[in-house]
Amino acid sequence: MAITSANQLELLQTAEAVAREKMIDPSLVIEAMEESLARAAKSRYGAEMDIRVAIDRKTGKATFTRVRTVVEDDLLENYQAEFTVEQAKQYMEAPAVGDAYVEEVPPVEMGRIAAQSAKQVILQKVREAERDRQFEEFKDRAGTIINGVVKREEYGNVIVDVGRGEGILRRNEKIGRESYRPNDRIRCFIKDVRRETRGPQIFLSRTAPEFMAELFKMEVPEIYDGIIDIKAVARDPGSRAKIAVISYDGSIDPVGACVGMRGSRVQAVVNELQGEKIDIIPWNEDQPTFLVNALQPAEVTKVVLDEEAGKIEVVVPDEQLSLAIGRRGQNVRLASQLTALDIDIMTEAEESERRQKEFEERTQLFMRTLDLDEFFAQLLVSEGFTNLEEVGYVEVDELLVIDGVDEGTAAELQARARDFLEAQNRAALEAARELGVEDSLVGFEGLTPQMIEALAKDGVLTLEDFATCADWELAGGWTTVDGERVKDDGILEPFDLSLEDAQDLVMTARIVLGWVDPADLVAEEEVQDGEETGEKEAEA
Repeated sequence: MAITSANQLELLQTAEAVAREKMIDPSLVIEAMEESLARAAKSRYGAEMDIRVAIDRKTGKATFTRVRTVVEDDLLENYQAEFTVEQAKQYMEAPAVGDAYVEEVPPVEMGRIAAQSAKQVILQKVREAERDRQFEEFKDRAGTIINGVVKREEYGNVIVDVGRGEGILRRNEKIGRESYRPNDRIRCFIKDVRRETRGPQIFLSRTAPEFMAELFKMEVPEIYDGIIDIKAVARDPGSRAKIAVISYDGSIDPVGACVGMRGSRVQAVVNELQGEKIDIIPWNEDQPTFLVNALQPAEVTKVVLDEEAGKIEVVVPDEQLSLAIGRRGQNVRLASQLTALDIDIMTEAEESERRQKEFEERTQLFMRTLDLDEFFAQLLVSEGFTNLEEVGYVEVDELLVIDGVDEGTAAELQARARDFLEAQNRAALEAARELGVEDSLVGFEGLTPQMIEALAKDGVLTLEDFATCADWELAGGWTTVDGERVKDDGILEPFDLSLEDAQDLVMTARIVLGWVDPADLVAEEEVQDGEETGEKEAEA
């Protein structure tokens, strides 16, 4: 096939037709044609040559040119596409390194193989342009709901026609065992849009918590208008879900607005989610209060929050235990996801038994260490004393409120407690020194003798060793493994050392050793404060 005047206009017509069909820029198709013609010309004139083709956008005329670039003598590698300054002088007046000499060459006749190759290049370029267009169209729609039509099912995954593109609904993103047939209408949440080797992939979901939130936004005008806000969603897809909402208008009930007249609004969402039962819960800044709401319909007697560990203990009446836990732990699991807390549920009987055990242990501690009879030790525990430090170093007035305790008795109690603690400290230091602890660690302010002994048992013997510790190694922490929170025990965790205190101790040790300049820390804090202020101003 030769590029003649008879078929020059056909090039432009073909380019426009393909561009119109694929909804891409016609110039992209023409560029693909130019590249395919250049490739065919190279097979005719030689692969080493730099052959370029330019198609006139108005007439369709294809101009074939050969380009040779001027290079330095010692860099000459390709004699067909490069030449030296000396060689270029016969073609150019004042050649310089980097100049290009362009000369027109006769058009080529494309054989069957060359034409097939050109067709492949054009198709490839068109596919790439189509993928880019699709990616640009859908990349900003991630996080929204889209309506589509089922095209086919492949190995449990559903391919959905979403207009000018295809999305994939994976098997694990479908609700329960729902199945679809070709041409079924389907509503999905666009979870992610990624550019991959095979083109942009639109990943859909019907199990994502955000899908439920977006459905409520469509059904409840107050949520769409921002009067009601969805603070958290937890789902067991196809079975049960909990959604926490808050109203910024005191005259509007957030739960009632989401339920709708005779349940019409929530029922529309339930129908879309294949009958998934939905608990709508009022959100509260106070975590214990929020948790009590989240555990509905179970009644809660008492809540004990451990913010540092991210755990919360809930006490329920004995007959409410199974309701609070739910079938296969569903109710407490959803409440845990909703509040982002680990929840331990116990009955009133279990809590009473635990409190009795703690009472007995503390009573025995005071009897053993302070040489008290059982009655007097129980009096101390009843007044809220939990350890020897509290007895030894509390204000005397707090001991005098106990029945039968006068100033003399209080002084004797404190003296016994301090003597025992000092003996403990001496024993701990001796044990630590036997393990090889150096004075640099013993003299470091902020560590008790018991802490130093615990560090020594773990191989931390010098201030340098201590300064290399991570804060979580000292205070402990929580990590998520396979979706479950796992506890990391810290060396000093038994001494109730917080993560912030551990950070301060380690940083102080590094300053003492000269590893860190305090001025740098102050500058860094000022920068962080400035960034936080800027963010708050931007939000305002």
